[in-house]
Amino acid sequence: MKLLIISNMSHYLDAGRVVGWGPTVQEIDHLANIFDEIRHIGFLHADPPPLNALPYSSPKVHLVPVPPAGGEKLSDKLKILNLIPLYLRTILQELPWADAVHVRCPANLPLMAVVLLSLVPFPKYRWVKYAGNWRPNGRESWSYTIQRWMLQKNLHRGVVTVNGRWPQQPAHIFSFLNPSLTEEEASQPHPGPAKKFGPPYQLLFVGRVEASKGAGRVLQMAELLEDQGLDFVLHMVGDGPEKAAWAEWSRVHGLDARVTFHGWLPKPALTDFYSKAHFMVLPSSASEGWPKVLSEAMAYGAVPLAGAVSCIPQILAETGAGMALPPLDSIAFYKTLLDYVARPDRWRAASRASMAAAANFTYDHYLQAVRQMFATAWAISL
Repeated sequence: MKLLIISNMSHYLDAGRVVGWGPTVQEIDHLANIFDEIRHIGFLHADPPPLNALPYSSPKVHLVPVPPAGGEKLSDKLKILNLIPLYLRTILQELPWADAVHVRCPANLPLMAVVLLSLVPFPKYRWVKYAGNWRPNGRESWSYTIQRWMLQKNLHRGVVTVNGRWPQQPAHIFSFLNPSLTEEEASQPHPGPAKKFGPPYQLLFVGRVEASKGAGRVLQMAELLEDQGLDFVLHMVGDGPEKAAWAEWSRVHGLDARVTFHGWLPKPALTDFYSKAHFMVLPSSASEGWPKVLSEAMAYGAVPLAGAVSCIPQILAETGAGMALPPLDSIAFYKTLLDYVARPDRWRAASRASMAAAANFTYDHYLQAVRQMFATAWAISL
């Protein structure tokens, strides 16, 4: 079966090779195990790739490049309007080739794909992954609201996979876990149980270094811990336009000895941070589904302290792996971390639970769920 993927994923050229956002590249590489060929309509940037970019390892995966557009400036948004005819033409040219289409929402290019799928009869099998918060409590982008409404109404005439389980869910919507680990990564002996839980306590943040991802709140928590006299270190792994400003904030508030900004790192280097981390701190208020970095850190016994958005509270409560907290309340993160420090047995229990829960986020588990969905929805055996 031939699969067409449509996403806003960023790709780059690196010494003649196409590389892309590492976590998504790995997910698509594993999908190639159950599909005969995959074409991926995605953005191709002229910029140098970030350090966490990876090439596709499967020869079955081929990029169909389109020029990127989007941004905060009015000129950036107008560029999207100019490129819409090209985007629509590319999608319409590729859809007849595919037996199945996989659209990765929420984003601008996938929104166009969902609109087209409501109008055209091909291909027969349509699968949309909604990676954001399926049941947001607050305001969000109008584009996200429109996409969720269209998918709930099944205007694309297919299936939808979402993070978490939600009441009154229509039959065409399936609950999935966001994959991030190979079987080897989830099952090989890790240092989690053998970690010495004591000072200096190792705190880790991985993600875009921006306010919505909670970068500032992590630093505010670090300042409170410093005032408390706790011996700790905080590693900030990631990048973004706000990184320099937050690094300066950290310096001005006297945290240079405690906080290190690393930028994006390749996964092998990131694994070393997971291995040492006592806590994975992610007070994100963004439209998260399930951040892959949480389960990656959990495999190494790091205890997640994360913003209570989307399915994060569900999963952490069911597994006992950590705590979901009000994402805008840095004091709640500070007090919770201090409680773990005061009760080491509580941390050890959560660390063991994190490692046990990580097995649910393997690619094998994910492919089994994809096969089951195709069998349930269309009586198709992949």
